[in-house]
Amino acid sequence: MKVLIVNTSERAGGAAVAAHRLMEALSNNGVKARMLVRDKQTDDLQVVDLPGKLRAKWCFLWERFVIFLHLHFSKVNLFSLDIANVGNDITRLPEFRDADVVHLHWVNQGMLSTDGIRRILRSGKPVVWTMHDIWPAVSICHLTLDCRNFTTGCRQCPYLPGGGSSRDLSARVWRRKQRMLDGQNITFVACSRWLEGEAKSSALLHGQIVTSIPNPIDTRVFRPASQAEARLSEQLPQDLHLLLFVCQRVTNPYKGMNYLVDACRQLASQYPEMVENTGVVILGEDADEVASLLPFKSFALGYVSDERHIARIYNAVDLFVLPSLSENLPNTIMEAMACGVPSVGFKVGGIPEEIDHRRNGYVAAYRDADDLARGIRWTLFEADRESLRSECLRKVAQNYSPSSVAVRYVEVYQQAIAHKHFKL
Repeated sequence: MKVLIVNTSERAGGAAVAAHRLMEALSNNGVKARMLVRDKQTDDLQVVDLPGKLRAKWCFLWERFVIFLHLHFSKVNLFSLDIANVGNDITRLPEFRDADVVHLHWVNQGMLSTDGIRRILRSGKPVVWTMHDIWPAVSICHLTLDCRNFTTGCRQCPYLPGGGSSRDLSARVWRRKQRMLDGQNITFVACSRWLEGEAKSSALLHGQIVTSIPNPIDTRVFRPASQAEARLSEQLPQDLHLLLFVCQRVTNPYKGMNYLVDACRQLASQYPEMVENTGVVILGEDADEVASLLPFKSFALGYVSDERHIARIYNAVDLFVLPSLSENLPNTIMEAMACGVPSVGFKVGGIPEEIDHRRNGYVAAYRDADDLARGIRWTLFEADRESLRSECLRKVAQNYSPSSVAVRYVEVYQQAIAHKHFKL
């Protein structure tokens, strides 16, 4: 079986990391998998980049300009929306013609247009689409902000100035997506059971196959190691209880850094000794901007892309905290757990599927800084550390190992091929 995985980027972003890990997992399980990307960052021979760099750049800029226009020249949500009005035709490429299954992942920001996806569907090849967020099931957004219009039809989009209208940009893109899917079949795979439920409630995907499979984690890279050696390598103190916050851009409001700051301030007030014995490690862009807000010693490590370096940072800490306000099935929690590090996060999206409350971490009430503080305190000072560690490793082995995820995807591919042949 030959599978072509299609994603905008090879390495940048959680979807790219997950897609690349899946390619490797499939290859190690007898599937001839390749990856087609617009932005290639390595010399990996299994990864092919799009020809025509000028056109790819134009597609990206033109889509942003049209969105910018509809936002009345505001940059606030410029990269929160995608309209897929322009993109690349991949059906002419030899990698596409050679594939038995086309597997779409995150294909936004000018990678594929709705017309381009329609051409893929009309090619007759089985198509699987992994949903790393809600965009394939709605019109233009990646986070719905509690809007439920997609259950009947997108319109009056809260991202648009004035709350949009019944004929706004979201309504027009919704109709284009309807035409894209009309008479065609895709197997949609959500990365969490929560997102699977959201997708099944979408009027856009009515009649389509929707299931869920978690992303794989590379347990050869993300695995337990000596904490003392990891701290020495990262120049982190040996005598502190360290918690970690990771985000591509730390100042992203949806990642909840302000809730972590509030929780730490409460802990510093209630347990003054923590000011001396606790520290916060911050990994991501703009880390320096938030370090000064914390009452504990802080260590801003900036942005790190190398996976082995990231794994070493996980192994250097005692706890991973992800107070995100919206998540699918975050890779970061899997990565921490694979290193034997427990996590604390809000009860939102797929996070409760990863964290088993008070077994391998703590699930705090949504947007509740008080409960987030309780979770941090419980995990660091009250829970049985060895029990948490063993439960983390057990959960990863059973659910997120590359081989277990690859086997489930092979079953999806085989079903998609059989379904396509049956229709023919």
